[in-house]
Amino acid sequence: MNKLPMTAAGHLVLEEELRHRIQVERPRLIQRIQEAIADDSNLAENSEYQAAKTEQEINENRIAELEDKLARAEVIDVSKLSGDTIKFGATVTLMEEDTSEKKVWQIVGEPEADARNGKISVTSPIARALIGKTKDDTIEVDAPGGAKIYKVRRVEWLEGELSQRERF
Repeated sequence: MNKLPMTAAGHLVLEEELRHRIQVERPRLIQRIQEAIADDSNLAENSEYQAAKTEQEINENRIAELEDKLARAEVIDVSKLSGDTIKFGATVTLMEEDTSEKKVWQIVGEPEADARNGKISVTSPIARALIGKTKDDTIEVDAPGGAKIYKVRRVEWLEGELSQRERF
C-alpha cells in the first residue's frame, strides 16, 4: 500500500469532506430517492429517481476514494520542520527570471494540491525541481507552457497560517 504524504491541514480537510458526505449527503440522497419512488414507482421511466441514483453513486465513489486516501495518509507535521533546504511542507517564494513575477507555493501531498490556492503537489514538476534547493538557488522547470527559470527568494514553514487562511 503506497503511503500518501500530506499535511495535517490537508488531512483535516479530507476528514471533513468525508464526514459531510457520510452524515449529510448520504441521508439527503437516500431521502431524494425515496421521494422519487413515492412519486412514480415505474423506476425505468422515473428521471428524478435515475438522477438521484447517479448522484448517489458519485457520492459513494467519492466516499470510497476519501477513505482510501485517509487510510494511506502519512501525516507530516510541518510545524516541526525547519531549515533552509526545501522539502515537503515548505512554503517557497519564487521570482520568475523572465517576468519578475513572484509566486508563492507550499509543497503538499497530491490529495491536497490546489494550485489556485498556492498548494502544489510534491510530485509536480516545479516541486520536484525545488526539493533539496535553498534560498538564492536558481531552478529550471519544464512546464507544459515551456521552460521557466525561477530564483528561490524565501523558504518558510507556514502550516498553521495557511490552514487558518483556508478556513476563513
